[in-house]
Amino acid sequence: MAEWTIEELGKIGDAEELQLSSLRSDGTLRKPVTIWVVRVGDDLYVRSYKGRTSDWFRATQVRHEGQIRAGGVDKDVTFADVSDSGINNQIDAAYRAKYRRYAASIVGSMVTPEARAATIELIPRSPGS
Repeated sequence: MAEWTIEELGKIGDAEELQLSSLRSDGTLRKPVTIWVVRVGDDLYVRSYKGRTSDWFRATQVRHEGQIRAGGVDKDVTFADVSDSGINNQIDAAYRAKYRRYAASIVGSMVTPEARAATIELIPRSPGS
């Protein structure tokens, strides 16, 4: 399995926003959506503030594969659902710290039970895998 490099983690983790494109069932990429991304240790996470019903989140569940672009890094990824409730507290803290300059109501929308239920870990894929 591929791993993030230190450089990729830094660039993506520091990026204000991330462009995410999921793969359709026919293997073509969907139009990218712009979302927030956070880093916890050596892992990268995204959430849907609308929860599991948002269009982009549901699209990631079709093939669990796609591409991201952030901080000058373009990468094929696997979208892995996060089921460990313990890591969600760390992800909440990462959202609050990284985006603290935004209104509390905006950041708060990223740490609701609905958003936590729509947490995805971004796992790098080797080309062709």
